[in-house]
Amino acid sequence: MIRHTVAFRLRHPAGSAAEADFLSDARVLAQIPGVERFEQLRQTSTKNAFTFGFSMEFADAEAYAAYDGHPDHRAFVAQRWVPEVEDFLEIDYEPLTTG
Repeated sequence: MIRHTVAFRLRHPAGSAAEADFLSDARVLAQIPGVERFEQLRQTSTKNAFTFGFSMEFADAEAYAAYDGHPDHRAFVAQRWVPEVEDFLEIDYEPLTTG
C-alpha cells in the first residue's frame, strides 16, 4: 500500500469562491482508477503555513504509477495545481514491515 499525501497553500483568499472551486474540482482525482480513501483536509495547526491537504491510498506502486500518468491527473496538475497552488509538500508513505 502507498499513501500519497500533499499539504498545500492556495494563492486564493481564504473562503473565496476560487478556493471553493479548486477544492470542488480536485474531487476529479478521487474518480481515477486505483485511488482509494481520497480525503480533502483542512489544516488546524499553526505549526506550518499550509492550509489544506489531500490524502489517498493505492494498493501498490503500479496503481500509484497509473494514477500519476492518468490524463485526468495530468490535466488537473497542469490546469489547476500549477497556476493556483502557492506552496506544497508532497509525502508518499509505505507501511513499515515488522518482524
